Amino acid sequence: METESEPYVRLATLRQLHDAVAELNTARSLADTLQTVADGVVAGLGYQLACVNVVQADGDLVVAAFAGSAAAESLITGRVGSRASWERRLTMGESWGSLRFIPHTEGWVLQEDDVPQWYTEGPDPRFEDEWHPHDRLYAPMYASGGVSELLGVISVDRPRGGRRPGPWGQEALQMYASQAAIAISNARLRANMQRALVRLEREQQALRASEESFRQAFEYAPSGMAIAEMGGDQHGRLLRTNDALCRLLGRPASAMRRYSFADLVHPEDIGTLLRTSAEGGRAELRLTRRDGTYVWVSLRNSVVADTTDGPRFLLTHVEDIEERKSRELQLAHRASHDSLTGLPNSAELRSRLSARLCSRPHAMRETAVEALDAAYGGYEGTVIYEPGYDAYDGYDGYDGYEEGAGGRGGGGPRAGFGPAAGFGPGGGQGDHHVHMVPPGDDGDAEDGTKGLAVLFCDLDGFKSINDRFGHNTGDEVLIEVARRLTTGVRDGDTVARLGGDEFVVLADGLGSADAADLAVRLRNAIIPPIRVDGRAVRVGASFGISWASCGMSVEEVLQSADQRMYVEKRSRNKVHRRAG
Repeated sequence: METESEPYVRLATLRQLHDAVAELNTARSLADTLQTVADGVVAGLGYQLACVNVVQADGDLVVAAFAGSAAAESLITGRVGSRASWERRLTMGESWGSLRFIPHTEGWVLQEDDVPQWYTEGPDPRFEDEWHPHDRLYAPMYASGGVSELLGVISVDRPRGGRRPGPWGQEALQMYASQAAIAISNARLRANMQRALVRLEREQQALRASEESFRQAFEYAPSGMAIAEMGGDQHGRLLRTNDALCRLLGRPASAMRRYSFADLVHPEDIGTLLRTSAEGGRAELRLTRRDGTYVWVSLRNSVVADTTDGPRFLLTHVEDIEERKSRELQLAHRASHDSLTGLPNSAELRSRLSARLCSRPHAMRETAVEALDAAYGGYEGTVIYEPGYDAYDGYDGYDGYEEGAGGRGGGGPRAGFGPAAGFGPGGGQGDHHVHMVPPGDDGDAEDGTKGLAVLFCDLDGFKSINDRFGHNTGDEVLIEVARRLTTGVRDGDTVARLGGDEFVVLADGLGSADAADLAVRLRNAIIPPIRVDGRAVRVGASFGISWASCGMSVEEVLQSADQRMYVEKRSRNKVHRRAG
């Protein structure tokens, strides 16, 4: 039966609970919320001591807040109890709804576990519902009011009046624990949001700093930088270029955005550009300037993303290597060309000739050398000597075979003999190799076969010039002979200095009569006097013609031409030749 004072007790309890819960919503941080929970138990629910234990990330519970005793607070705050020990406590004793009461008669077994404890002194209880100093009362706090996730445990001691809480006191503690769980969850959420906002702000600051650093590094880099689109219809189009690249190519940034590197690359280097990988690719190629000239550059690519899932772009570093490339080309030229005449040297000649030969004969006639001999009827040779003519009268240059594009010129790598044609250093025979075969015999009618003629030239009377006038005069004679030979050939032919006073001409696409006519014309170009230091000197020339044929080695081809040149010399040994 309800006593007269019971309604007043209930009303007072509700008011105290309301005030305590209201205080929970005033806390500004998680730490403040936890301390407010402990203070509310003491101030609003009438307990002298209250402790709030919170579950950590590892599952153990730490004493996060204490109220009612400064001494106890300093002793146990921050101490940790294992989850196993707490699970044991929450299954012992009496169940008061969601509360767990462990009387002193059972609690003595817990004195040696690792849960932080504070013991109060006092006399033994005289009544059945009187509070014993070793009694324990726990109010678990679960997330969202459920029982699936334990947030913490409120432990209380020494209730008002020294008696165990009645039904209304128990109900009030349960309700308070439920509201405290909500307050703690909200405080954690706010704390997590604040940390996330702080982290996001820091990341944004770092991103802005990184973007600014990239912008400055991009804009003020001493070498060229470019950003281009990847994928889509505008793949490769330049989106952004720095000042260094604009200066290098002599184009304003606004104009650069109309191009891609494919629009600016040298036609011969487009294949190199297309083979260059987007990620980590490197290439050395030529880009065109605004004035139409080309500059050698080194490209280095990398792929960058605008955002985590945003579009990808191609970042290209462009370095000017014109000076280095020029030195490399000069060194390569020195290694492959004669320093006196500027003609390809012996090594370059052999390299170009080797690029046109393969080990498999196209058509075997006895042996490779015999096949060459058979084309000429043995070593009888052709006497290339016509006395009584003026070599320069009516000389229009050689016209017995088709002129190459560009007319006559030097003896460097030209069309048909350079690396691009597979006839130069690094040029391979590959799958497109054209087998070399010699033309038909001189005595037979021309069958239309064209071959690669090898003309071996040896100067007559050159030694006497060296002996009489010195090596300087001899050098000038060699330079002039090189010039005359170079002028007399097509733009696709090679004139090389084999060494000393020996020269070799490679001329492709000739028949037997064409080659013989070419030898005559070149000899006619050499014979006229050469003026050196105010005096005129003369040299003659003997030519031997051989044919490059697959199945022969380079040495065999040159040896054959050399032998034919000596056959010519011997066939004219009764002819008076004079030089000087």
